Amino acid sequence: MLIETPCYCHAMSDETVTRFAPSPTGLLHLGHAFSALFAARNGDRLLLRMEDIDGGRCRAEFEDAIHEDLNWLGLEWEQPVRRQSEHMDDYSAALGQLDGIGLLYPCFCTRKEIATEIAAAAHAPHPNDGPDGPLYPGICQNLSADERTQRKDNGEAFALRLNMKKALTQITAPLHWHDREAGKTTATPEIFGDVVLARKDTPTSYHLAVTVDDALQGVTLVTRGLDLMPSSHVHRLLQELLGLPTPKYHHHRLLTSDAGQRLAKRDKSLTLRALRQAGKSPDEVRKMAGIDSP
Repeated sequence: MLIETPCYCHAMSDETVTRFAPSPTGLLHLGHAFSALFAARNGDRLLLRMEDIDGGRCRAEFEDAIHEDLNWLGLEWEQPVRRQSEHMDDYSAALGQLDGIGLLYPCFCTRKEIATEIAAAAHAPHPNDGPDGPLYPGICQNLSADERTQRKDNGEAFALRLNMKKALTQITAPLHWHDREAGKTTATPEIFGDVVLARKDTPTSYHLAVTVDDALQGVTLVTRGLDLMPSSHVHRLLQELLGLPTPKYHHHRLLTSDAGQRLAKRDKSLTLRALRQAGKSPDEVRKMAGIDSP
């Protein structure tokens, strides 16, 4: 049986297509306003995407609030809004491509088992840390096919990991991307180790979903916070493995509180709803964010 592979489309003109892609897990704050306004200012076309794969934390009321806040700021975006939870088949197809060339393996390890294995290797002369913390030590990488099947049949929960070492053998030339702030950047995805691309309860990961989404939506300029720049190393590898176009990037500065802390959803006083209730106008909030116009 033939498996239909989705068509990954890129913009067919010189238009710059950007996107704002929040997760509806809380109210938008001033930092989100900056990101959304930054994307709108740097693109000819603005897309809105709901990154709602975390079913345990995402809420419809937060999604409604995102639309309300962005409209209040004066932003306009193209329809329809892409909701990741409605497109699991796209991510499954991408996983099928990677599995078809033998780059995925099931990992049955619990967080405790991984921590124990890492602790046992703590005497190593070089810390084995990546952007997300200690790298996965490869416990399940060498399980036999029979053992993997048996453990799946027994109902054990598992994640699908990318075999990073094997994936890199598929790459014939150094990987790069262009960042408007940092310039030409060399991708070193190995800093993440065998990254998780899907779990049993969440059949895709942030890395896989946004890579596929940006391609399917024809995004030509990915604008996002500087804190997400490390993720671009993995995304660049996935683009190459899946035969996807490579957009340009602009990783922008992060807004911080008076104490120098990065703004987060727990900063209730700086949510757009709180600022609006305090009598701030859209113009005032845009100025607070450092971008005067939508």
